[in-house]
Amino acid sequence: MKSSIRQLLLVSTPIGYLGSGKGGGVELTLSSLTRGLLLLGHKVVLIAPEGSVLPTGCSSAEIIHVEGMAQPSWQHQSTDSSVLIPCEGVLPRLWEKALELAGSADAVINFSYDWLPIWLTPRVGANLFHLISMGSVSTVMKELIEDISKTHHSRLAFHTYRQAFDYKLSDTPLVVGNGFDLTNYELRVEGGGPLGWAGRIAPEKGLEDAVSVAAAMGDKLFVWGIIEDLEYASKVESSAPAGTVQWRGFLSTENFQKELGACRAFLNTPKWNEAYGNVVVEAMACGVPVVAYDRGGPGELIDHGVTGWLVPPDDIEAMIFAALRIETIDRRKCRSSVEEVASQEGFASRVLHWVEKGMNTNTSSLKN
Repeated sequence: MKSSIRQLLLVSTPIGYLGSGKGGGVELTLSSLTRGLLLLGHKVVLIAPEGSVLPTGCSSAEIIHVEGMAQPSWQHQSTDSSVLIPCEGVLPRLWEKALELAGSADAVINFSYDWLPIWLTPRVGANLFHLISMGSVSTVMKELIEDISKTHHSRLAFHTYRQAFDYKLSDTPLVVGNGFDLTNYELRVEGGGPLGWAGRIAPEKGLEDAVSVAAAMGDKLFVWGIIEDLEYASKVESSAPAGTVQWRGFLSTENFQKELGACRAFLNTPKWNEAYGNVVVEAMACGVPVVAYDRGGPGELIDHGVTGWLVPPDDIEAMIFAALRIETIDRRKCRSSVEEVASQEGFASRVLHWVEKGMNTNTSSLKN
């Protein structure tokens, strides 16, 4: 039986406007889900910071812009930092608008890893759902998510089990994975190109390890992403022979996948527990095998020895050894693996299942 058409209100990250790249993987997740929901016939209203644009292929969605100062990311604060909302901040304004419109929506889905929307969950009548985008990087956020799990567990979802296990939840975590418009990624069966790496240029992403691998192999490393820390980027570049690091910038998906697909291997070197690993899936969608630290979400995405290699975290020598064996990986299997688990339609279906289940759960009985 076909499910009911739902009116869904999606609230974007307050870290930057959609299209800026400052929201990291959340921007891609939000774009994929919006397209997937529209393809399934549902109605979507997107609330986002001023300057945001609707993702490609989402013209039938509605976007509502909200002005305000960007919210600082928890990634750039210490674990024990207090909650900080800037004066004239966009975060409370996003949620003022969301609550104003919530009565006309079946559910409101939050994409920001922030204290305010999660804290609101038991305090308002709206059906608030939260797709948690990070592992435990903040004590106050960890405690809040664990508290909400006790009363509104069905309103929380995670990208991977490894991410979810950062938290002491009251029940088995609901994992929805992620999704991509795979028509945007071309399978390239030929290898032989450079090594690749992508992500925000910041210490927690571990770019220096990938550069060490490329330098040891006498190879070039193509690097895509926004440079958040200029001093860090300069230090990393100077640590290797001139020409090792090839800065490619933050590109559109179309241009990114063209360059990415030419790589013979993609390196993933996070220093923290990645919630998912969008760039890992993007690489495999192009047929590019991945060598990654067995840490966080990528450990659930890569089929060791089939779509790439998982190596012990922070073990550069193991990564070099694995990169030297990359020719044994069948690039077609990399593509087929993501077609099975990471389509945008499949992702949207999993999110809808989560929302339907959460709407049918009597959370008031859990409070007693």
